[in-house]
Amino acid sequence: MTDFWDELRATTQARIGLGRAGDGMPTSRVLEFRLAHAIARDAVHDPLDVDKLIAELVRSGVCAGPDDGEAGESGGAGPRLGHPTTVTSRAADRAEYLRRPDLGRVPAGSPVVPRSTADVGFVLADGLSARALATHGPALLSALVRALPPTLTLAPPVIATQARVGLGDHIGAALGVGTVLVLIGERPGLSVADSLGVYLTHHPEPGRADSDRNCVSNIHAPGGLAYEVAARVVAGLVAGARQLGRSGVDLKDTSRAAELSTPDTALS
Repeated sequence: MTDFWDELRATTQARIGLGRAGDGMPTSRVLEFRLAHAIARDAVHDPLDVDKLIAELVRSGVCAGPDDGEAGESGGAGPRLGHPTTVTSRAADRAEYLRRPDLGRVPAGSPVVPRSTADVGFVLADGLSARALATHGPALLSALVRALPPTLTLAPPVIATQARVGLGDHIGAALGVGTVLVLIGERPGLSVADSLGVYLTHHPEPGRADSDRNCVSNIHAPGGLAYEVAARVVAGLVAGARQLGRSGVDLKDTSRAAELSTPDTALS
């Protein structure tokens, strides 16, 4: 049996029109809420399976295998990215990571990553939802590589564990890249526990402020921002940052400028 709220529920992930059972909510709605809360908690605490993620990146064809030699940085038939390396933050475990956000922003020692001086580097960070990175990271990275112009050189990706966004500044500086893109698991909510965000920092170096970055968030299929759409926005921001010479509050998303300036002929 349908009710007034059914059509509205199809347009949002918010909990609306839950109904009543006496002075409370129906048991089914209470159980749905508890399930969503448990999924969100699990997403925060579940560790990232680094080996499985690397295998998926190689299997998808975006990254070279450990024995494949160096990938072509400017495109070609083979993988465009080299084999991933790994870095961990100063947080010793998940419990310390959650208690001490500051430790998640600095590496445990100097990052051991290949110096590339490429135009763009990628950091795949577990963040507050390793599940998000494991589920969407390979597909989003592939979309980003396709969206970025072949004239840009791309560094091999770095997988970062117990990581906050600021860890990407240290990794980007160690790589020597002009722009670093941090793909990171976002804080799980009661509607979505596996959402990814991409943080862009031009000329990364330790000590960068949040105002020096740009963020594209809520990336997850099928209910969130699609991989290709997110990649197009990020590619536009990369081009803008290179032209402007910096990222952050002065850099705006212009990916939909032409679309918004074109009259909607369907309404005329």
